[in-house]
Amino acid sequence: MHYYKLSVVIIGLAIIASLVFLVNFNETTKNDELVVVTRNAPTTYYEARDGFAGVEYDLVERFAASLGLKTKYIVKDSVDDILAALQKNEGDIAAAGLTHTHQRRNGFLFSSDYQKVQQQVVCRRGGLHPKNAADLIKVKLAVPARSSYAEQLKKIKSKYPSLNWLEDTDNDTEELLAAVWQRKFDCTIADSNIVAINRRYYPELVVRFNLTQPESLAWVLNKNSKQLQKKINHWLAKEKSSGQLSQTLNKYYGFIEVFDYVENRAFQRGISKKLPKYKSMFVKAADHHGLAWTLLAAQSYQESHWKPNAKSPTGVRGMMMLTRTTAKELKIKNRLDPVQSVQGGAKYLSLLIKRIPKDVKQPDRTWYALAAYNIGMGHLYDARKLARHLGKNPSLWSDMSEVFPLLSQKKYYRTLKHGYARGREPVRYVKRIRDYQDILDRMTNH
Repeated sequence: MHYYKLSVVIIGLAIIASLVFLVNFNETTKNDELVVVTRNAPTTYYEARDGFAGVEYDLVERFAASLGLKTKYIVKDSVDDILAALQKNEGDIAAAGLTHTHQRRNGFLFSSDYQKVQQQVVCRRGGLHPKNAADLIKVKLAVPARSSYAEQLKKIKSKYPSLNWLEDTDNDTEELLAAVWQRKFDCTIADSNIVAINRRYYPELVVRFNLTQPESLAWVLNKNSKQLQKKINHWLAKEKSSGQLSQTLNKYYGFIEVFDYVENRAFQRGISKKLPKYKSMFVKAADHHGLAWTLLAAQSYQESHWKPNAKSPTGVRGMMMLTRTTAKELKIKNRLDPVQSVQGGAKYLSLLIKRIPKDVKQPDRTWYALAAYNIGMGHLYDARKLARHLGKNPSLWSDMSEVFPLLSQKKYYRTLKHGYARGREPVRYVKRIRDYQDILDRMTNH
């Protein structure tokens, strides 16, 4: 009898604890809705061709889905506005690429980190060349108000009292990078991930030096949101252990290579001088085969730099560099005719996408098809087989991009049906095309 009463008490306490948790949690997330304060930027939250996208958006949507919550986004113009909105309880969390800093910890809670970045001093090529923090005294410097950059500068000012800077309340990091490019300021400070994305749009920007050691990006919450903080941290731990987090970061940053100023300038010149002549051709071929025209244009630039008469020593020719055999199969009579070449390339790419095994989902299906366009479907199948042997996931491009280079090593390729391949080439090929497409999407508004 005593055991029965004790069991009832224990069950009752468990129910009360659950109800307390639900009350606390629902106080934070009202009406089964997670309200997220963010900003509109390529590293956080933006509208893409097929809906909204961004690292923060993808992570938030998966977290909310894990709890059965709907999402609502409140977009603010600056870090200052984001933190102010959170203080006013306008949102449940701030997911906006915010750094976990000592000063912010006084007023907010933080989730565990999901990405590491470094603050970098960015100036314009041909302008001033500060080499360290002491040299910042000599430059006209601007950073967003209430940002982690401003917090870091205040620490530096204690050592260099004559250091001054503008804390801009109207412009965010991306806008200040553009302002430096336009020579309105000598330099600004930005997180390394933001710099990596935006230098491709403004090739004259150059990183002068790293201002900090690696720092953590995290979601920000109100001080009374400890239950929600626990839920986020538990979910993030699973994201990390499952590899889902690294896959998301690869989706947005995996194609960005070491910055090539000359190549980026050449591509942007091509966009302004060559692309207008061929854009309608790309649009028509892409629409006919269910592709994005910017993807097709990006692939064509990688293949031929938009040169209709392009030829290679291996015999591939034209805007899409078709082989003689492929052109014959596609019934392309003249590979040097730009219309025929682009139509043929679009058709071939769409056929390859359809041939990719069903376990590969988009957008990885497209990256696999591009790799097959470059290296052949046989080597793609070999790489998938090798991936399984090595314990990698043959359905994820992030894993396959590590496996492809092994096709050039004898201890691996001698066991594969199609043998040796220059395995690094398809990885670089896909990276370049993703990079070019991203720039085209931004600069042409699709």
